[in-house]
Amino acid sequence: MAAGLLLLLVLLPVVVAGSDLTGVHLTFGNLSEWQEKSFKGHTSYTVVQRDGRPVLQAVAAGTASGLYHKITLSAAELPIIRWSWKVQQTLAAENPYRKDGDDFAARVYIVFPGAFFWQTRAIVYVWSDKLPVGTIISNAFTRNAAIIAIETGNRHAGLWRHERRNYVEDYRACFHDDPPDPVAVAVMTDADNTGGKATAWYGDILFVRE
Repeated sequence: MAAGLLLLLVLLPVVVAGSDLTGVHLTFGNLSEWQEKSFKGHTSYTVVQRDGRPVLQAVAAGTASGLYHKITLSAAELPIIRWSWKVQQTLAAENPYRKDGDDFAARVYIVFPGAFFWQTRAIVYVWSDKLPVGTIISNAFTRNAAIIAIETGNRHAGLWRHERRNYVEDYRACFHDDPPDPVAVAVMTDADNTGGKATAWYGDILFVRE
């Protein structure tokens, strides 16, 4: 699943968000700016109002598809990613070490190009059921995607969590190299491998200097 998404993000022409001195700000108010990639059926992605703002609601019922957006920015100038998210509950059947358990209630991808498409890499921030916060593992489908657990369990289920990560430092920790400039960002709520159901909400995604 992850390998197919990485290839797609590099090859397909989509709306590109450029950067300025203040950063890149991606919203879900207009879903026509995002593209969907299905792996099994379609996770339902809709815009809903929460706390006076439009956010993305994702509902997966034995399905897996993601939304992605091409970006143009400098990792050196804008090394911080910020976003907010919320899950109804985690997937109890999740097992990130196995392909048949590779489901997460919420994921945020940052995709980095390689010299060849098969060298494309990604950092995948996840809200996990079992992985302790801070855990870094390879995706069960490809070593080119590194999973980092940002939230775990249901302690904060139903609550908005506001995240901030230095993805340049995360890339170095995962791949032991300096990152190229990222080319895309994606979100995904999936439950195809476990046959479960997951609901999550995503707020704006920002790439900033600090």
